[in-house]
Amino acid sequence: MNSASVALLPVNAVLGWTLAVLLAVAVTVTAWARLSPERSFGRAREVLTAGGRAAIQLAAVSVVIGWVVHHGAALLGFLLLMYAVAVRTAGRRITTDSTWWWAALPIAAGVLPAVALLLATGLLPLRGIALIPVTGILIGGALTATVLAGRQSTATLDQRHGEVEAGLALGLTERDARIEIARPAASDALVPGLDQTRTVGLVTLPGAFVGMLLGGADTLTAGAVQLFVLVALMAVQAIAVTVTLELVARCCLTAPPRGTIAPPHRRLLTGRGRSAEHGSPRRGDGP
Repeated sequence: MNSASVALLPVNAVLGWTLAVLLAVAVTVTAWARLSPERSFGRAREVLTAGGRAAIQLAAVSVVIGWVVHHGAALLGFLLLMYAVAVRTAGRRITTDSTWWWAALPIAAGVLPAVALLLATGLLPLRGIALIPVTGILIGGALTATVLAGRQSTATLDQRHGEVEAGLALGLTERDARIEIARPAASDALVPGLDQTRTVGLVTLPGAFVGMLLGGADTLTAGAVQLFVLVALMAVQAIAVTVTLELVARCCLTAPPRGTIAPPHRRLLTGRGRSAEHGSPRRGDGP
């Protein structure tokens, strides 16, 4: 065990028991307060599952990553796996219908240009030990922004569909009517990243900064690396939110209205759409 490891956390039985107690507290409080959309225990089970998965996944990654960083093909495969899991997670957090795969677009649109720029300028070396953590941070930021923008904008459109219809009546296109309603809600997805950047060094010392210090870097270098990560994250998240908003506005990425099963795939709730949806008789139909 090196000095950096000892300085942070000793990996022993005490750490294991402490983690188990903290996870139990998280599950118990979530269940007791019924912190779930349907006031059930579903979210508590998710907390327990998330904690267990994190332990298993980090244990596996700790073993695998030491080999992956030294093999080009394995490195590319690992990065693609990170991206695929992020897409699946984001898509399924936004919707339960078949449009979930559109989440691949905002995540890629945010991450790929940022990584390409960092590689082209030489700020990010083409080595697995540097590429994996930085790309992982950016993918994680794009994942969070995509989920928040997608969930909030689709929920807003569901709740305020009457205002969308009013926009159509005024002559707006479907895309323009939807985007005007969804934009304020989607923009809230930028708030967590903005708060993290505003308060860095005052409220928290983020992982990149702490990791650099534990690795032996001087404080100035650690601060510069953390700043570059935060600014890159803001750029990635801004692109991801913008693309997600556009996909929702164009009905590419949709979500079923609350209380329904079938998704409103590429359908706007106009008067004619409601009649057809609820089976109302049309002119010329039989009784």
